[in-house]
Amino acid sequence: MRLQLTLTPCAGHSLLPVNYQYPLSAAIYRIIQQADEKYSTFLHDQGYKLNGKSFKLFCFSDLRVPFRIQGDRLHINGSPASLTISFHVDEAATNFIRGIFINQQFEIADKISRTQFSVTHVQLLPNSFASIHHTEPEMVLQPLSPLVVGRKNNKGNYDFLSPADPDFNEWFIHNWIEKYKTINGSATVDVETIRNRISIQLLTPGAEIKSRLITIKAFTTEQTQIRGFTKFRMKVKASKLLLELAMNAGLGLYNAQGLGCMEVSEIIS
Repeated sequence: MRLQLTLTPCAGHSLLPVNYQYPLSAAIYRIIQQADEKYSTFLHDQGYKLNGKSFKLFCFSDLRVPFRIQGDRLHINGSPASLTISFHVDEAATNFIRGIFINQQFEIADKISRTQFSVTHVQLLPNSFASIHHTEPEMVLQPLSPLVVGRKNNKGNYDFLSPADPDFNEWFIHNWIEKYKTINGSATVDVETIRNRISIQLLTPGAEIKSRLITIKAFTTEQTQIRGFTKFRMKVKASKLLLELAMNAGLGLYNAQGLGCMEVSEIIS
């Protein structure tokens, strides 16, 4: 399920950290916790686990709001912001999830600035797959927030890959299937069959793809820098179940930090 929230700043002129993803993620967790502490605790502390890795299976877009950058702050002038949030949940939970965001307050804060938003509108977005009857649709996807795909190096750290990198598809698909295994049971998933039926084609010249360096948990001992990529389109063919998971839970790494949120820009078949 996907929601679009309209967020209105509570003050006329507000400041946000350039790296607002982690504080915004924390604000979303707080709202969920107020409504359902067990679900919030599960998402925050555990998630869906596979081989020691945890997948939260929710994601959110970049904030869409006019701003100007000064140093490490975004200056916004009081205009409403738009935010897309997606959850991979049963259809029965749709109204519950939508309801917990109505009339809520978002506080996005770090050690330097603090800004409050009121949720003034919550819209349940149409299900892109409702009218698709193909078991393996083909569609064009583009990111609503930077997509992070990583390949582990000899030091155990990620080398972050552009969609134009020759190794991108391998690691992009690997992470996608790992998410799928967490909700379907790793023992029942035929990984090679699924992998062989996924087709990915980059539609954007490599020189036009943009990258962004994002700091997670800024000003803490756990501060981490990651690199995501935007401004590209990719043609993807996969099973309907895999594509629904991608739209609801995000693609790539760090989805619960607001990275890898995608949208369907064209349905081919």
